[in-house]
Amino acid sequence: MTSESRFKHWKKPLTIAFFLLLIVLFTLLARRIDWSEVVQTLGDFKLRTLLIASGLTLCSFLVYASFDLIGRTYIRQDLGWKQILPVGIISYAFNLNLSAWVGGIAMRYRLYSRLGVSTGNIAKILGLSLATNWFGYMALAGVIFSSGLVTMPPGWKVSSSALQGIGALLVLVSLGYLAACQFSKKRAWSIRGIEINLPSLRMACLQLALGALNWSLMAAVIFTLLPAKLDYPLVLGVLLISAIAGVVTHIPAGLGVLEAVFIGLLQHEASRGSLLAGLIAYRAIYFIVPLLIALVMYLGVEAKAKALRVKKAPA
Repeated sequence: MTSESRFKHWKKPLTIAFFLLLIVLFTLLARRIDWSEVVQTLGDFKLRTLLIASGLTLCSFLVYASFDLIGRTYIRQDLGWKQILPVGIISYAFNLNLSAWVGGIAMRYRLYSRLGVSTGNIAKILGLSLATNWFGYMALAGVIFSSGLVTMPPGWKVSSSALQGIGALLVLVSLGYLAACQFSKKRAWSIRGIEINLPSLRMACLQLALGALNWSLMAAVIFTLLPAKLDYPLVLGVLLISAIAGVVTHIPAGLGVLEAVFIGLLQHEASRGSLLAGLIAYRAIYFIVPLLIALVMYLGVEAKAKALRVKKAPA
C-alpha cells in the first residue's frame, strides 16, 4: 500500500473522529454557557459597532474579489473589473456558506462561462485566486503562530510549542515559495491539460499582501464584536487556528467549528456568553447578510450575462 493510498484509507475515519470530537466539545461548552447573557449581549450591541463590522466586511469582500483581478493577468481575454468583482463577491459569499465546491468552484465556473470566459481561463483565475488566499494564510499564520501570541490551553492535543513549530514551518514554506518565484528556471507546469504558471516575485508579493489582508480583515470584524478586553493579535491567531479545523471537517460555513475553537481557546479571557454572542453577530454580518446580497447580485449577473459577455479567446 502506497503512502497516498494509506492517506486515503485513513482520511475519512480521521475526519469523522475529528468531527465527533468537535460535536462533543461544543455540546459540553453549550451546557456551560449562560444563554441569558448571550441574548443580553446581542441586544446591547451599539449601532456604531455594527456599522464598523459591516464596513470591515465590505472591505474584506472587495479584497477577496480582487484575487480574481490577479488572475486576469494570466488569461488572454479582455475581462474588465466590472465583470470580475461581482463574480468574486458572489462566489465568496456562496463559498463561505455552502462550501468551496459550490461557491469557490462551481459558482465561478457558472458565472465566468456565462460571461464567455473559456474553461481553461476560468481554471487559471480560480487557481491563482486559491493560491492567493492560502499563501496569504500561510505567511500570516506562520508569523502569528511562531511568535507565541496564541497559548494553547492545557490538555489540548497541540501544545503551544508545537504551534510555534508549525508557525516556523509555515514561514519557511512561504519564503520557499517566494524564492521559487524569483529564482526558478521552470515557470510553467501542465496538470491534466491545464497550464499552471509560476508568478513573478512581484506578483507573489501582491498575492501575499492581499491574502494576508483579507484574513486580517476577517479577524478585525470578529475583534470588533468580541469583548473589548481581548487583543487583536490573539483574535487573529484563534481565527487562523479555527480555519484549519474548518478545512479538516469540511462543514459548510464551519458551523459550530468556529464557535468551539474560539470558546475553547478564549473562555479564560472572556465569558463564554459574550464570546458566543459576538460570534453569532459575526455570522449574521459576515455570512448571512452577504449571502442574501449575493443572491440578488447573482440574479442580476445572470440577467445581464449576454450584455457582459467577452469575446472568446484560446485558453
